[in-house]
Amino acid sequence: MNYLSQNEKYQYIQEYDSCLNTSSNYEKIIKIGQGTYGEVFKARNRQSNKFVAMKKILMHNLGDNGFPISSLRETKILRLLKHKNIINLIEICRSAATDSNYPSIFYLVFDFCEHDLNGLLSNKAVKFSLAEIKMIIKQLLSGLYYIHVNKILHRDIKPSNILITKDGILKIADFGLARPFSDKNPGNLGKEQVVTLWYRAPELLLGDENYGPPIDLWAAGCIMIEMWKRTPIMRGHSEQHQLFLISNLCGSITPFIWQDVEKLELFSKMQLPQRKKRKVKEELKPHIENAYALDLIDNILVIDPKKRFDADTALNHDFFWTDPMPCDLSNKLSQHNHSMFEYFTSSQRLQKKPSEPAIPSFNDNGYQDRIF
Repeated sequence: MNYLSQNEKYQYIQEYDSCLNTSSNYEKIIKIGQGTYGEVFKARNRQSNKFVAMKKILMHNLGDNGFPISSLRETKILRLLKHKNIINLIEICRSAATDSNYPSIFYLVFDFCEHDLNGLLSNKAVKFSLAEIKMIIKQLLSGLYYIHVNKILHRDIKPSNILITKDGILKIADFGLARPFSDKNPGNLGKEQVVTLWYRAPELLLGDENYGPPIDLWAAGCIMIEMWKRTPIMRGHSEQHQLFLISNLCGSITPFIWQDVEKLELFSKMQLPQRKKRKVKEELKPHIENAYALDLIDNILVIDPKKRFDADTALNHDFFWTDPMPCDLSNKLSQHNHSMFEYFTSSQRLQKKPSEPAIPSFNDNGYQDRIF
């Protein structure tokens, strides 16, 4: 699907040509993220003194006029999506080119958020109450509802892409893999690998090209469990292993519980566990005492994507409308004056040992308090 017309590409390139010089307008403070699509820095606007996040654009997969197609898509999508729970794109800017060997570097500049969910869950000192967990999940689902109403799939929902400000406002970030979808023209998203493995829905693992919003909901359900367990629930090391873990928790993947699943390309090629009983509530009950939470998770982590709760249905679940009600997060986060990001904490969260060094943290001015 050609999401950007030639006129739209030209419009964005013209804007890039008038971008401000990053070296004179922003002061980089510290690197806070690293991914497939570029580095992310905390920076300060020299004029307003406001903190921002700057995402460096990697210059590969170049389209017409020499600018990455993925970044053109991301900026177009972010300009469409204006919502309290979606990260705000401030501008696109670039550094000055010194010569042909050192061309301009482009950045997407966003509002700065003090934490990501992965970083918060990595810190044992951050303990969320049930009411606070409800607020986090409610904001995540509200953001997904808005995205899906606007016919966009995020396609990479995971804790490190869920940012939270010091005032407790959740922001869904990193739309580098996001794509528009159409109910009238399914199957136009291709076979490219999307969604980090541990949060990847079974339809993606089985090669479905007609997927839609349920893939983002599956990831949200996995994250909801993580709010209690503090670690990913299904940590597969391959697509085959991930399907095994899903079957162990959610039951065997069969045509009886998922009509037409046998038509998916990889259904007959994968070794799928047989006669596995669904035991979502049974497995999670030792970790999650709230019956409404268990019921909501059970209705989101449904094998058949057509039967999986959508964001609107999930938001109307009793989980959010019974005591304790979702509460403000600012009081809890005000107790922690250090930013917490996945970039510093991911390995420790998964396999930290008592003898390992403490997780580095940064104060509100952006500077490290402790040496690595």
